[in-house]
Amino acid sequence: MAPKRDAPRRRGRSGWWFDVFDEMDRMDRLMDDMMRKAVEMPKAGEGVSPFVYGFSMSVGSAGKPVIREFGNVEPSASGPLLKEEREPLVDVMDEGSEVVVVTELPGVEKEEIKLDATDRSLKISVDSAKRRYLKEMDLGHLIDPRTAKATYKNGVLEVRFSKSDEKKPTRTIPVE
Repeated sequence: MAPKRDAPRRRGRSGWWFDVFDEMDRMDRLMDDMMRKAVEMPKAGEGVSPFVYGFSMSVGSAGKPVIREFGNVEPSASGPLLKEEREPLVDVMDEGSEVVVVTELPGVEKEEIKLDATDRSLKISVDSAKRRYLKEMDLGHLIDPRTAKATYKNGVLEVRFSKSDEKKPTRTIPVE
């Protein structure tokens, strides 16, 4: 007859076989605890924005995989944290003499988009009544922010920069 699942295991038994059951019990308690915490989290519609989390995978320079996360959920030691702003899905592409950044910003008007570029990074922020987005990223190359051209159509923002060999000043970029 199999031992009752909730019955405590007796110490003093020897052998690896009983260690396996102890480990399974520990994992079961851990899963129960995680599920209880997930159920206790506030739900969308209770004054909380919906949970959004995802990732994109692509092949970067030198054939190395690049994984980018997006959404408003941030992992932490005490469980997932919900941020006020979403991190949009972003792709950074090297197109020879240019660096191209493509970002999905659904539900946003172009006047609400603020872009700030340094010689190596881009900050995208949106603070509207409907949505809040924030993304700061390293572009992987020195760029000239003065050459930036930003277009926004159907929820997709594209920013193009010319590559540079020297540092250039920070610049706010208008969106067309």
